[in-house]
Amino acid sequence: MVKTGLDRLIEEKEHVLKGKKIGLIMNHTSVDRNLHLSLDMLVELGFNVKAIFAPEHGVRGDVAAGQTVENQVDARTNIPVYSLYGKQKRPTSEMLKEIDVLIFDIQDLGVRFYTYIYTLAYCMEEAGKRGIEVYVLDRPNPINGATVTGNIVDPQFESFVGKYGLPIRHGMTVGELAQYFNRELNMNVRLTVVTMEGWKRTMSYDDTGLPWIMPSPNATGKTMSALYPGTCFFEGTNVSEGRGTTAPFKWIGAPWIDAYKWRAEFEKLALPGVQVRPVTFTPLISKYQGEVCYGLDLHIYNEDEFEPIETSLGLIDSLVVLYRDKFQWTAPINGRYFIDLISGTDQVRRLGDRGDSLVNWIRGKGEEAKQFEEKRKPYLLYD
Repeated sequence: MVKTGLDRLIEEKEHVLKGKKIGLIMNHTSVDRNLHLSLDMLVELGFNVKAIFAPEHGVRGDVAAGQTVENQVDARTNIPVYSLYGKQKRPTSEMLKEIDVLIFDIQDLGVRFYTYIYTLAYCMEEAGKRGIEVYVLDRPNPINGATVTGNIVDPQFESFVGKYGLPIRHGMTVGELAQYFNRELNMNVRLTVVTMEGWKRTMSYDDTGLPWIMPSPNATGKTMSALYPGTCFFEGTNVSEGRGTTAPFKWIGAPWIDAYKWRAEFEKLALPGVQVRPVTFTPLISKYQGEVCYGLDLHIYNEDEFEPIETSLGLIDSLVVLYRDKFQWTAPINGRYFIDLISGTDQVRRLGDRGDSLVNWIRGKGEEAKQFEEKRKPYLLYD
């Protein structure tokens, strides 16, 4: 079984933080291999935890995507909890006034548009300004640390779901990303990464022996995680990504789709590693709440060949062929289309509107991924 940074901190390195005033950036995934919460263990061991910082979805993982996380007091420990996903996404001077060291311990999902890595970056920036140390307790990249794919985010379309020159799949752990942020963004943080023991870049999460704790309410496990780098694109469309069902980001559909026609059109693309079947579902929340949707259920049959980004863009290509009059991007908010923020460019939207192939577009981005693969090398911590 892999030992996480938290496991190693508790077993080997706890003495280095004794006596320091700690701010803990955590959520429900911050557990050791025996499922004990980091906060509980640190308090029981006598660490001086002065504040807890909550990312998107909150400390307990019970807040829906995009919903504001509120400040509160932790009922078990009576320690203040400060929201980093509400009015501000950065810790303020008031929040940090008693802090000597920030500890980050959250399970990421390994894709550019998952917000926890930006919470990490923002906390590092604020710590660097104030001379506060940062410890990152490393955890696995659940979709492996070897695969780097997707376009690099265009600076014009940077947001809290895409920044810092990252491709969609960066293939890095949060500890490696912390090193990348620190150097590439000139943060000048006194950074310590407590590395894992036994993790290898080619591992999927199932290979680690660690229990799966859903990092967010719809991150249901291995299959969802493998599909998510692509099916997240549907969040920027008027097609349900399966929220409010038992198979989020695996079932994709809408009330106006003929699933059999869609499957036939999609299969013309002959994309590798994936099969689809028609499915009917009724979301309990989110898009088309309470309405019957018809769509496709995605099945990965060859993990080595499967390309999640190509697959989902192929699904969009085939929908545009069939339903150009009905398929839409979600309306812009403050002048920005969400599809542009997810994809890190306006090219997906513009090409889709013209009916041009998005699969061909993403295949043309391979050089960008290769360039990032070279750029990240100095920051990698594992074979």
